Amino acid sequence: MRNTFLAKPNQIEKKWYIIDAEGLPLGRLSSVVATVLRGKNKPTYTPSVDTGDYVIVTNADKVALTGNKAKDKVYYHHSGFPGGLKSRKAGDLREKNPKKIIELSVKGMLPKNTLGRAQGLKLFVYASGEEIAQTAQQPKKLDIKDLL
Repeated sequence: MRNTFLAKPNQIEKKWYIIDAEGLPLGRLSSVVATVLRGKNKPTYTPSVDTGDYVIVTNADKVALTGNKAKDKVYYHHSGFPGGLKSRKAGDLREKNPKKIIELSVKGMLPKNTLGRAQGLKLFVYASGEEIAQTAQQPKKLDIKDLL
């Protein structure tokens, strides 16, 4: 009889990865980032435990929006007040707040529970020209083409 391996939080080794988003399609980038954040790329993946790694995404303002998404895709949020539905086109959001477009895309691919929110906190996004604050962790460069 074989036992199923279940990772325990104190057994998990977390690594740091850095990804350059320049020229990569938003959806493909986000799916790879979400996979690494959840830990699904590791053989020790356990659904109920945070086995994922930390991810730093650079050049967020140079991510590619394929097709007509820059002018057709709309992001909505609500202020909580009557008539408070706000909308913004993807192209405008990328110009105004390039980090937000990647954060929203990755957040939509994570579980909608406490574990998913904890995994989302391990994502750090920087636009081009911004100084990376996590250099002390010595992140390794992750080539997305290996994981696609």
